[in-house]
Amino acid sequence: MDVIDLAVAADWEFDVDFVRLVGEAAVREGLTTKAIWPADLGETVRRLAAGEMDIRFLLDRASATSLEFLGLQDFLRGRGRDVLDPVEKLRWASDKATMHLEFIAGGLMTPNTIILPSFASRYDSGITEADLVPLGTPFVIKPANTTGGSLGVVKEARTIEAVAAARRTYPMDKYLLQERIQPREENGKRFWFRGFFILGLVQCAWWDDRTHLYAEITPDDLDGYGLHALYPIVRRIASVSKLRFFSTEIVRDETGRSVVIDYVNESCDMRLQSGHADGVPDALVAAVASRIASFARDRLAPGDRLNLNRKGGT
Repeated sequence: MDVIDLAVAADWEFDVDFVRLVGEAAVREGLTTKAIWPADLGETVRRLAAGEMDIRFLLDRASATSLEFLGLQDFLRGRGRDVLDPVEKLRWASDKATMHLEFIAGGLMTPNTIILPSFASRYDSGITEADLVPLGTPFVIKPANTTGGSLGVVKEARTIEAVAAARRTYPMDKYLLQERIQPREENGKRFWFRGFFILGLVQCAWWDDRTHLYAEITPDDLDGYGLHALYPIVRRIASVSKLRFFSTEIVRDETGRSVVIDYVNESCDMRLQSGHADGVPDALVAAVASRIASFARDRLAPGDRLNLNRKGGT
C-alpha cells in the first residue's frame, strides 16, 4: 500500500505554486506527499477504495468549489483521517451574518451593522432612513454568503433605494449594511491589514483595500506602530470561527480602534507576489506551507516519526 502522509487537493490553476511549496516543505520534513488535481481525482478515490493507498492528512483546497471532491473528503473522514478544513465548517464560517453575531459574542470589534433577510424571503427590508443614520454616509452593502472578488459589494451606498437594488442582485442571500471604516494613514501607510491563520501560526501583512497590494510588516513596523496587537485578534477569530486555515481583514481606524472587516475568507488566495502583483508576499506563503508540513509530521504516530528520523527526515 502507498501511504501518503500529506496530500493536497486543488482545483484552481493559480494554486500550482502553493501546492508545489507545500509539497517541497513536506519533503523537507521527510513526508510522502501527493497533489490531487481534478484529473487525478478518480484514480485516487479508486485506489483508496481498493486499499491500494492511504492518505493520513489532507489539505483540501477543492471541495468548496468542486463538489466532485467531496467524495474524497468524506472517504477520508469516514476513516478517521484529518481534513483541513471540513466543508461544513467552511460553509458555516463563510456566512458573514452568522460570523458578525459570533464575533460580537466573542468580544471582537466589528463595524456597526444591520443584517437584512434575503429578498426572496422578505420583499420589504423593514428599515427606514433613520435606521441608516448610525452607519454614516456612505455605507457598505454586502451579501452574507456570495463571496469572491467583492461580488455584490456596494462600497458607496447612500440611500434606501441602493439597499433595495442591492438585495435584488442575489435575492436568495441575506445582506449586511455596514459602517464604512476609514483606516488611519501615517507616513504613507494605510492601516489596513490582512491576517492569516494556519494551524496555530499567525502571519500578518499590510494590505491596501483599493489596490489589493500587499507589503510585508517589518520588525520596525511591529514596534513603531504597535502592530503586535494584530496577532491576538487573528487568534481570537480562529477561536470563534473554528477554522484552522483562513485569512481576515483588520483595520486600525483614525481613533485607534482595531476593527475586523470581511470577517473570514475561508479559501485563502495564496498566489505568490513574485508572480502576481497582487499576490501574497512569498515569505508569508512559504511560512504557511512549512506550517502545514510540520503539522502533518506532528500528526504521525510516534513510531512513524521515529522511522522518519531513521531515514534522515528532519
